[in-house]
Amino acid sequence: MSSCNDDACKINAIITMDAKGQIVIPKDLREKADLKAADKIAVVAYEKEGKVCCIVMIKAERLAGAISKTLGPLLKGVIEKER
Repeated sequence: MSSCNDDACKINAIITMDAKGQIVIPKDLREKADLKAADKIAVVAYEKEGKVCCIVMIKAERLAGAISKTLGPLLKGVIEKER
């Protein structure tokens, strides 16, 4: 796993969760991430010692594309080997 550098990882906002557990992603960050109303967002939680230590949000279409790009060739190789 690569480490964050100044260009890749930075704190873009500090947000507050309301009483219903909802958060608002600031407009400028939504625009940079090309998030629109009704977009699907995958929430990935990382655990350490049984507790969630990090939560990452990924636009679902980008996640699906990354999975297809990574797993597609692997699955193709497995299927071809079974033939």
